[in-house]
Amino acid sequence: MSEPESLILQLLRQMRAELGDVRTELSDMRANFATKSDVEGLGAELGAEMNSLRADVASDIMTTRKELRSWASGARSSTTIRPSWATAF
Repeated sequence: MSEPESLILQLLRQMRAELGDVRTELSDMRANFATKSDVEGLGAELGAEMNSLRADVASDIMTTRKELRSWASGARSSTTIRPSWATAF
């Protein structure tokens, strides 16, 4: 073989080796990606969590409203101003 031909073959072999490395890295990256079914499963799980959270928030709001009504009612009755003559009865 002549010198230029062997240099070209050497460069082609290096390129082939580098291409093999790139393919291996790409294969490794694909193995780490989530699949469509993984994403769909996460979507369903997220939906269930959102429904649960929504129910918890609604319950907390109802409890808070009841407590505020009770507090407001107690505050109204304790601050009712009665005329001084009404205490005699």
